[in-house]
Amino acid sequence: MEALPIPFDISAPGSNLEAYVRAVNTISVLSAEEEQRLARRLHEFGDVEAARRLVLANLRFVIYIARSYSGYGLSEADLIQEGNVGLMKAVKRFNPEYQVRLVSFAVHWIKAEIHEFILRNWRIVRVATTKAQRKLFFNLRSKKPRLGWLRAQEVSDIAEALGVKPEAVRQMEGRLSAQDASFDMPEGDADDTFVASPSQFLTESGFDPAEIVEQLDTHCDATTQLHDGLAELDDRARAILTKRWLLEPKATLQELADEYQISAERVRQLEQAALKKLRLRLEPA
Repeated sequence: MEALPIPFDISAPGSNLEAYVRAVNTISVLSAEEEQRLARRLHEFGDVEAARRLVLANLRFVIYIARSYSGYGLSEADLIQEGNVGLMKAVKRFNPEYQVRLVSFAVHWIKAEIHEFILRNWRIVRVATTKAQRKLFFNLRSKKPRLGWLRAQEVSDIAEALGVKPEAVRQMEGRLSAQDASFDMPEGDADDTFVASPSQFLTESGFDPAEIVEQLDTHCDATTQLHDGLAELDDRARAILTKRWLLEPKATLQELADEYQISAERVRQLEQAALKKLRLRLEPA
C-alpha cells in the first residue's frame, strides 16, 4: 500500500493552524468501500499504514467537532490536538463488522478527549467531577431558554430532561456564572463598583514572628523537595517540565516537539510521566 505524503504532524496543528486546516482539507474523504477495506487490513493484519490512512481521512471531522467547543476560551489548536488523540483511539478500536462509518463510531472518542481537556483547563478549580456534573457542564447553556438565572420550573424541566437532580442544576448554574477571583486586590483601583478580594477580610498577620518563621520553613522545605524531585528526572524530562511549568512564557507542546525532534503527543506523554514521578516524590510520607 502506497503511503500518503503528508507534510505535517497529524497529531497536532502546530503554530500555523490555518496551514494545518488547509492541508487537512486537501485529503480526500474515503468511500464506504475504501474505509471497510482499510479497516479490515488494520483489524485482521495490524496494518499500520491502513490505520494512518483512516486517521488522515477523518481529520477534517475532528476540526469540525473541535470548533463547536470554541466558546470555552481555550486554544483551538489544543482542542484539535486532543480530538486527534480521540480519533486515533477510535481507529484502534474500530471493528469493520460494526457496519457503520468510522466517523460515527469515532465521535464518542473525539468528544471524550476534548471534554476531558476542557474540564482540566477551563478553570483553576475543576467545576465538574461526577457524571451528572459533566452532563450539566456541557449541556446546561444550550438548555437554558433565556439569559439570566433559571426559574424554579425551568430548573425542574432541565433536571428531568438531563436525568439529574434539580439542586445539581442550581449548583452548576452557579459554578458556570462564577469567575476565578484574584486573592489580592489590585493596587490603585478606584472603580466604585470594585468588590474587595478575599485577602481584604483577613486579619493582618504579617508581623507575627512565629508565622513568618513557619512560612519560611514551609517554603524552603517545598523548594528543596521540588529541586530534589527534578534532580531525579532525566535531562529531557526535567527540561520539558521546566519549560512547560516553571518558565514564562510557557513553551507549547509543538515548540518542544520541534526542539527535540519528536511528536507533540510524545512530548505530552513525557510531561505526564514526569509529573507523575514528581507528585509521588512530593507526596507527604
